Amino acid sequence: MFYHDDELQFEVEVEDPNPRFAKMLQQAIGGAEGEMRVALQYMFQAFAVPAEKQEIRQFLMETATEELGHIEMLATAVSKNLEGASDEAREAAREDAVIDEMMRSGQPRQALSAGLHAMPVDSNGAPFTGNYVVASGNLAADLYANVMAESTGRLLATRLYEFTDDPGMKDMLEYLIARDTMHQNQWHAALEALGEHRPVPNSFDQSKENQEYNYTFMSTAREEREDPQQPWTQGEAPDGNGDFSYSPRQPGGGNPDLDEMIDEMHNEVK
Repeated sequence: MFYHDDELQFEVEVEDPNPRFAKMLQQAIGGAEGEMRVALQYMFQAFAVPAEKQEIRQFLMETATEELGHIEMLATAVSKNLEGASDEAREAAREDAVIDEMMRSGQPRQALSAGLHAMPVDSNGAPFTGNYVVASGNLAADLYANVMAESTGRLLATRLYEFTDDPGMKDMLEYLIARDTMHQNQWHAALEALGEHRPVPNSFDQSKENQEYNYTFMSTAREEREDPQQPWTQGEAPDGNGDFSYSPRQPGGGNPDLDEMIDEMHNEVK
C-alpha cells in the first residue's frame, strides 16, 4: 500500500521555462534509463523476495518508492517548463508562442493529449514499456541489473545537466545525480553482503557444466589471434572456481543439415 504526500521529495523550480528541455526530461521519466523503469524494476524484484528475507524486500521497496517520488519531481519539472499558455492560448495552438515552440521542438502530444504536462513516454514520444524492467527472481542477477540501471540513469542525468543553464533545473538534477550515486553503491553493498553468488545462479551444480569451456575466452575473429594476455584470458576467475584460458577458435559444430525439414515444411504449406 502506498500513501501520497503533496510535498515533493525535493524542490523543483524553473526560472526560464523551456519546452525543448521539457522534451528532453521525458527521457528521464519514461525512457530506458528513466525513473519509471527503476521504480517498477525494484518493486517487482521486491515482490519476488521470499518472506524470510523481509529486510531485503523492504530495502527494494523503499528504493522503489523513492523512485516514484523522482517521477513526480520530473513530471513537475516538465509541467513548469511548459507553463505560460492559458486555456484560450491552447485553443489558439500555433498562435501561442509557447505551444508553437513546443510543436516545433517539443512533444505535440503534450499539448494535444496532456494539456502541457508530462506523459509516460520517452523523449521521442515512445510509450514506456515494461520490457525495460528486469526482475528475474534471482536476487544476485537483479542486483547486477540494478547497478546498470542506476549507472545509465546517472549518465542520463549528467547529460541533462549539461543541456540546461537553468539554476532550478541544475539543483534538481544535482539531487537526482546524488541519489544515483547512493543507489549504485547500495546495490554493490548488497551484492557484497550476499557473499558467494557467482556465477549466477550459483545453485546449479557446476560439475554438470562443460568443463572444457566454462572458463575459456573464445575468440571470434576471422583470423586466429594470439592470446592477448588480458585479465579475462589468464589468471583466476573472479568466482574463485576456475582459471581463465584462451582459445583462438570456436569448438565448431558442422553445417546445420536442415534441407529435409525445410522441404517437409514447404510440402505441408502446399
